[in-house]
Amino acid sequence: MSDPHDQGGRTVSVAPARYADRPSSHYGPRRAHARRPKKRHRLRRAALVLTTAVLAGAVGTYGWADTKLNRDVDLDAYGKRPPHGKGTNYLIVGSDSRDGLSQDDQKDLHAGGGGGRRTDSMIVLHTGANGTSMVSLPRDSWITVPGHTNPATGKTSKPTGDKLNAAFSYGGPQLLTHTIEYNTGLRIDHYAEIGFAGFVNIVNAIGGVRMCLERDIKDEKSGADLKKGCQTLNGKQALAFVRQRHQEAEGDLGRTKNQQKFLSSLAHQAAKPTTVLDPADIYPTVNAGLDTLIVDKNTTLRDLTNLFRALQSVSAGKGKQLNVPVSAIGIPTPKGSAIKWDEKQSRRLFTELKHDRPVTIPKKRPRK
Repeated sequence: MSDPHDQGGRTVSVAPARYADRPSSHYGPRRAHARRPKKRHRLRRAALVLTTAVLAGAVGTYGWADTKLNRDVDLDAYGKRPPHGKGTNYLIVGSDSRDGLSQDDQKDLHAGGGGGRRTDSMIVLHTGANGTSMVSLPRDSWITVPGHTNPATGKTSKPTGDKLNAAFSYGGPQLLTHTIEYNTGLRIDHYAEIGFAGFVNIVNAIGGVRMCLERDIKDEKSGADLKKGCQTLNGKQALAFVRQRHQEAEGDLGRTKNQQKFLSSLAHQAAKPTTVLDPADIYPTVNAGLDTLIVDKNTTLRDLTNLFRALQSVSAGKGKQLNVPVSAIGIPTPKGSAIKWDEKQSRRLFTELKHDRPVTIPKKRPRK
């Protein structure tokens, strides 16, 4: 595969008009506006040549990136799934995978040294005729992990109550998706997961993300040390911001709101005209996240492009950002304190999404 930067060494030039230097007597009386159509024609030709060159580079990058996608996730691994609804549902997962990070990197990013990977954030992004809705599912949500057989070990487990992020620990992306489908009734059409390294690289590749903070944030566990006010966060700062929760009054719920806000800002920043149109800018931005991006086996780069455009629409105020409705936080469970969904309101929300209806869930403050 050729380098997406390479344009084949071709130089495109626009030839001058064939008769530009002939005397006017060859054409009869000259009119003041006689040459304007030719000038406009030359400008159109120049614009067409430039656009073609840009698209050629972008298509080359597109084809290269599509072959780089890590399609490891089989959403049908656990059999029975909800029927297709209207619109499209993406499951966006931020994991604490340390793939691509050296020990020094892990220390610098306050990423710890644990093995494996866990979920730090989970967002269902729904797109359809009634716009886009981003619904965060707190990782401490108390839900039912459905009965399943582990494909790797053959061990069968019965349905059991647990925290949502436990499903990922037990069976990776496949069981996490199966669990979300089981508890929401939504069919997840596409899965996209990004690890620490990919997240940091993408933020740095686009020159950082502009955020306005309402207060100082200092958190030793995530490494966040940010001042109140508007500022551009680099990759390290951004990762610390979306991971911290100990400074949030609502804990994990507060963190999910920060994650949504940041994701929308990132999509807006990455959509700058120069980034979208210049292959030289597209390449490092795309390449930055591919190394740790994991998707399902049916996801194409076109699907990821549609996901990105949906995020852009939210950042432009054309969509909704919300948490799954919650009735209580900090409830005691055998697995520690957890978050309880509001059964009636959450069922209503997922029904509206399934049938691609306008989301009408009011904001409600959960009890502690």
